[in-house]
Amino acid sequence: MFVAWGPDLTFLYNDEYAAVLGAKHPHALGQPFSQAWSDIWPQFGPIVRRVMAGEALSFEDLPIPMRRNGYDEDTWFSFSYTPLQDETEQIAGLFCACTETTSKVRGEQALRAQEALLEARVIERTAELDRVWRNSRDLLLVVDADGIFRALNPAWTAVLGYELDELVGRSFLDFIWPEDVTLTQGGHDRAVARDDLNGFENRYRHKDGTPRWISWNTSVEGELIYAYGRHITAEKEHAEALRRIEDQLRQAQKMEAVGQLTGGLAHDFNNLLTGVSGSLELLQTRIAQGRINDVDRYVNAAQGAAKRAAALTHRLLAFSRRQTLDPKPIVVNRLVRGMEELIRRTIGPEIALEVAEAGGLWTTLVDPGQLENALLNLCINARDSMLGGGRITIETANKWLDAAAAHERDLPPGQYVTLCVSDTGTGMAPDVIAKAFEPFFTTKPIGMGTGLGLSMVYGFVRQSNGQVRIYSEVGHGSNICLYLPRHLGADEADDLLPELAQAPRAEQGETVLVVDDEPTVRMLVSEVLEDLGYTAIEAADGAAGLKVLQSDVRLDLLVSDVGLPSMNGRQLADAAREVRPDLKVLFITGYAENAVLSHGHLEHGMHVLTKPFTMEALASRIKELINGK
Repeated sequence: MFVAWGPDLTFLYNDEYAAVLGAKHPHALGQPFSQAWSDIWPQFGPIVRRVMAGEALSFEDLPIPMRRNGYDEDTWFSFSYTPLQDETEQIAGLFCACTETTSKVRGEQALRAQEALLEARVIERTAELDRVWRNSRDLLLVVDADGIFRALNPAWTAVLGYELDELVGRSFLDFIWPEDVTLTQGGHDRAVARDDLNGFENRYRHKDGTPRWISWNTSVEGELIYAYGRHITAEKEHAEALRRIEDQLRQAQKMEAVGQLTGGLAHDFNNLLTGVSGSLELLQTRIAQGRINDVDRYVNAAQGAAKRAAALTHRLLAFSRRQTLDPKPIVVNRLVRGMEELIRRTIGPEIALEVAEAGGLWTTLVDPGQLENALLNLCINARDSMLGGGRITIETANKWLDAAAAHERDLPPGQYVTLCVSDTGTGMAPDVIAKAFEPFFTTKPIGMGTGLGLSMVYGFVRQSNGQVRIYSEVGHGSNICLYLPRHLGADEADDLLPELAQAPRAEQGETVLVVDDEPTVRMLVSEVLEDLGYTAIEAADGAAGLKVLQSDVRLDLLVSDVGLPSMNGRQLADAAREVRPDLKVLFITGYAENAVLSHGHLEHGMHVLTKPFTMEALASRIKELINGK
């Protein structure tokens, strides 16, 4: 602070103000104000005169030119001027309190400069984002929690054909492809719940009524969802075209192979049909002649030929990977023991057979008949690779596959039961291993093999959620392992089917509805049921069967073919359950109808029996179902 006093306003100040004066101190002490600050008197003179006239003045952050540290710079001060009176109450001087505010002012200047720079960058960034918004070929949008479009970029017009004012303010559901409405609503709900969507795909409806595929990524801020979508219709169509071409190529390859195989299949089926029809003709003749002693021989011959025809059909269906499986919990050791004698007879005395069973083998869920067929195929292939004799080893084991081992085998990590068949034969080269599971691929001479064996094994195991792997070297034999998932449940003991005459009898009044469009099958099933004491009601198609089901007649079981005309067996069963919720259903199927049967995921009380079946098997299954087993 300082005081200017007297007629010439003599300059008096304290030590703190001396620092403000700098080089002017101490010479300024006792000098008139106008001389001490002669360099800034033109700026401060008017102020002093106003104060000496009785006016108190204050100034904030006033810049004062000063020489400091060898260079000129502005220094800022805040001043407070107050007039001073003498004993006569006349103004004789002034008092000034001053505070240097240079640091404060420079800080504010730096802040304003930073704000200006930031504002310039925001303006630049906003312009850039605006260019992106306007020029992006991706769909950009802002949508609220209610699914209402709040902002859209011009790409929507280019991709979907709508003008923006046709979209903004409306719900996205108004423009979703009908089949994708539920999917899209679920995705929007996830986004609202702060679950960002990445690569979410759906279809929007173009203004011309055709679909457009979009792949979305989203983020959420507050109540708004921000998203960008990439138009992927071309990629989807390209991928679908490739898939169709691949399917057509595979089908062409398969048809070519089937064409090459037709002669052999026709030969086999003609032999089998001859065995069936010839046996039945002789059976009819002998009965007419009264020579009933030979009847069993003809019956057995016909049944044997029919069973071989059924096995060939199953093999062809397995090749297409479309057979209906009947999985059951089993312990593979028991199945191998049951097959051992048959395998020994099949491979012949020149081949030694060793069986190594793992103790405490886990249970697996698999179709026992198909697994038996697969094991027999593997042993026959092993036998054919050892023309001069050798050794076949069948081995079972429990395997726990970690992530690395499972990835190597193209399986999920977990517990598996393995069934491996190894031989001491010629082995396989890598290029043969790569093709071994291809349908109709065989290294055997023409006429010695169809190439369906390993493809059937592969198809069956993959349908059972397992895997097949080949380990082989030329000259060192082969090892083929089936990996089957562990089933956490008890196995089912093998039950021997009774003879038809010994099959369980019906209770009083038990009634079965038989629906099949094949008259012969319908007749046979009905006669078997009536022989066992059941009341059998026949229907030739789903419509006729539905009329019976909608009546008040007693029904304990519905036996229906799956491949019925117009209304298939599953549709009939579903309609039946609407009027008879507890009705038990047995589907009988003769070909690839697993898709109709929901790929094996049947409702409670629904079961499957695959054609051809024995009458004993049919009678036992019907009784089990009616009794609630």
